[in-house]
Amino acid sequence: MTTKLMVAICLLAAPALAQEIKVSPKGVNVNSQGATTVFLTFGALGAYRPAETTWCGALIPATPDLGLKCAPGTVYGSLPARYDQSRRSGDGAFTDIMSIPTSVARRAYQAAAAGEESRFFYVRRFVSTTGGPDQFIDVTCRLTGGGARVPFALTDVKLSFAGEALVPFVSSGAAPPPIKAEISYNGTGRLKGRWEVVQPGDAPPEERDLLTEATLPVEERGLQRRYAELGRFNVFLPPTGRFSLPGPDPARIPSRGEGQYLILLRVEATDDREADSDLAAVGAGAGVVHSGGVAGFSLPVLRYLVGGGANAQPAAPAAASTLALLLPEEGKALPRREPVDFVWREMAGTAFYRLELEDVAGKLILSALSPAGVTRYRAPSWLKDKAGEAIVRWRVLALDPAGAPISETARRSVRFALAP
Repeated sequence: MTTKLMVAICLLAAPALAQEIKVSPKGVNVNSQGATTVFLTFGALGAYRPAETTWCGALIPATPDLGLKCAPGTVYGSLPARYDQSRRSGDGAFTDIMSIPTSVARRAYQAAAAGEESRFFYVRRFVSTTGGPDQFIDVTCRLTGGGARVPFALTDVKLSFAGEALVPFVSSGAAPPPIKAEISYNGTGRLKGRWEVVQPGDAPPEERDLLTEATLPVEERGLQRRYAELGRFNVFLPPTGRFSLPGPDPARIPSRGEGQYLILLRVEATDDREADSDLAAVGAGAGVVHSGGVAGFSLPVLRYLVGGGANAQPAAPAAASTLALLLPEEGKALPRREPVDFVWREMAGTAFYRLELEDVAGKLILSALSPAGVTRYRAPSWLKDKAGEAIVRWRVLALDPAGAPISETARRSVRFALAP
């Protein structure tokens, strides 16, 4: 056999020799009228790394690569970076949280109403690290009404105190207002979890501490930072899509020490066969990963401040100093790969400061509180993704012990540098 013939045979056989990546579940029911979130497990990655994702209405062979890829002209969208919760998991496995935006579901529904198939596809590309062909792995998304046969997943969560105050000021020893959580969801299942409180002096939660347990790879579950427990809940949610969850007993919420407190909603993973991932089927281990209660976003937190009210000291005269913004300067291009600090000048007589960031249309993007004496705020990592490359405006308000503004700065415009 000649050398040229042997090379030709090897080239033809190369795609067949590549280990096939598998996914579980391979097909899911999704909400045709709203967002859907599904926990996926890819197995047998070998020498492959995950790349981009795409939703589309039709597939074609990916030759000379492996699998099926999206047909040109049928692409509905791709996963927004702020919703990407994917993570390597175990030995050769990959956990992917498929968060289907409402815009993608609407385009798929319109295509189905126009006579196309009532399904669409989620395609993840995997790139070989050894020079082999790419692999395209698809998941079939079947349009439904978002009821009982859709994976049980949270699509939106809003936490609030009773009353109009976004951040209530509580006198030492007094009970904060009652709490509730307004939850939007798909499917049906048990909502199980607990309420926790982060007290002054506790290490603050990191971004992954605020994910629901079902959003994490199975080996990370149970490793999130724990705080003082205020109460537990375990309720069955029918396939209605909305539920109002009452908060813990206000009498159990601490308010002795002065400072800022955080209330956390912690949602635990529950059994939901519509969202199960079969590890053995994809070569990622043994058993089934239950992912009821998955969410493609970090859960919000509630803040309250202890130190206002009748027990608080009166504010000093505001004329003792002037509140002013220091850094970043007007028109500054903020670095994307470095931490961003917002700094202002201290003002005498202030009990708390409130930093506000908004877009050019005046919509609030971020609001953060800091106690007197703290005049620097480090922006969270997600702010850069949420702001994109648009201009944002920031300002600082000085508040008295009761939470009423006593001074405020003018707004200053900044933007994040272009992504590399």
